[in-house]
Amino acid sequence: MVAAKVKMNANGAHTFLEIVKARFGTGAHLMFTFYAFLCILVVCGSLLLGGAATVNALTGMNIIAACFLLPIGIAVYVVFGGLRATFICDYAHTMILFIIIYIFFANVYGASDETGSISAMYDLLVQAGKDTPVIGNQDGSYVTMKSNQGLVFGAATILTGFSGVFCDQGYWQRAIASAPRSTTKAYMLGGLSWFAVPWGFASCLGLAARALVNNPKFPTYPNPLSASQASAGLAAPAAAAVVMGRGGAIAILLVVFMAVTSAVSAELIAVSSLFSYDLYRTYFRPKATSTEIVRVSHYFICFWAVWAGCWATILHKASIDLGWLFYVQGVVLSPAVIPIALTVTWSGLTRAGVFTGCISGAILGMLAWMIGCLKIYGEINVTNLAEPYSAVCSGLTGLLFSGVLTVAVSLARPAKYDFAGTRAIAMYVDGSSQAEISETSSQVDVEKSPSKNTTTTDVVPVIEPRAETPTISEKADVSRTELKRVFRRAAWYSLALTLIVAILVPIPMFFSHYVFSKGFYTFWIACTM
Repeated sequence: MVAAKVKMNANGAHTFLEIVKARFGTGAHLMFTFYAFLCILVVCGSLLLGGAATVNALTGMNIIAACFLLPIGIAVYVVFGGLRATFICDYAHTMILFIIIYIFFANVYGASDETGSISAMYDLLVQAGKDTPVIGNQDGSYVTMKSNQGLVFGAATILTGFSGVFCDQGYWQRAIASAPRSTTKAYMLGGLSWFAVPWGFASCLGLAARALVNNPKFPTYPNPLSASQASAGLAAPAAAAVVMGRGGAIAILLVVFMAVTSAVSAELIAVSSLFSYDLYRTYFRPKATSTEIVRVSHYFICFWAVWAGCWATILHKASIDLGWLFYVQGVVLSPAVIPIALTVTWSGLTRAGVFTGCISGAILGMLAWMIGCLKIYGEINVTNLAEPYSAVCSGLTGLLFSGVLTVAVSLARPAKYDFAGTRAIAMYVDGSSQAEISETSSQVDVEKSPSKNTTTTDVVPVIEPRAETPTISEKADVSRTELKRVFRRAAWYSLALTLIVAILVPIPMFFSHYVFSKGFYTFWIACTM
């Protein structure tokens, strides 16, 4: 939905922060710049810590060495290949990833002597539920949707996903780079394809790791994986090593390498765009040429690759792992989600609403984080702050209060923004320079006074191209009517998918307290495949 609105209302932008700058000025731009860099910092830390931990477990490589080698190696091909290289690598890596997932399915539920079949796997999971029952699950079972911890984890996943999608320039980058007619369709197909990865790995290697704990081949036998090992993402490597031996370890190593390189390369492109366009060109060198911007972006990619390695090392030394960052991402970023989304979708949004919602949501979210941690777990410390209930208390508070206050304050004196300023953002072309782009005053917030029939106008500078600069509307022959139709289709698709995945399937199964029979478990695995 947001991708369609970006194409409709700001097709010439390089970053979502340029849209914020054009509509609300410097203050809001700096505030969301903080959130954008914070998001990339958290995401890079998660990727490198998870990847380094897996590489260390499978090969014995020093974790700190892996934290540096991964981003620096990725930076090399990003500098030489740019965004196009990341697209090609993403496509190739995704193909290989799906092939490996099917190989794991074939072994776990067919060829492996350790599990053998869906029926044998079900029996192992039932026995595991009797040996080590799960607190909060129906009858302690591993084959049920009635899981209190699972429900909280699902809420945390939604919060983390929302914050990542809206605050991460990497997602906006692809929406901006895509053709207007295909961008929404691509996100629809990508969203459906994404489910196969977590659902497939969880139903295959995740369950296998639990079922095979008592197998002598299990890496930590006779003990299960520790909480820190599970949080670091080592369940899948452990299961793969049992089911497929050395081949399984190599396959997992390949999957991790593919996933980390694809994701980190996207983050490097994203952070270089943020620095070069939203900091360097906006505040330091307004007359920078396109060639200079490309050169600066390359320098910053190299800098960020080294800094990302340092950041991951700092987190590792502080005993912070992938699981900790996963929960905390939703905590620190959720207050910015709704204001950012409404910036490109709602003409009535005001600058006052953006600041009130985002800042108040952040403050209330932090308070809920501390209070929830203290009340639920009895003590505020690093470990307890990343516990599921603490994270969900904060994330939900920040998201909901931010959204309510943003909308309420805006509705008190709604704007009548026509998106002319954001549509005027010029796409850089070879040979153009910032000297060709002038700052002009534009009416961005026309607010009705509650006590008078007159209107007040907030005037802020926006970037507007001169006549000789080709605008995106001249380059893309796509009617606004067609883009509105694309947006409506995306809205219906998104609402339907959300309803099915988040409500219609899990909620009835949760409240029915149903424990899977062998037949239903077989059906579930068939759907996963």
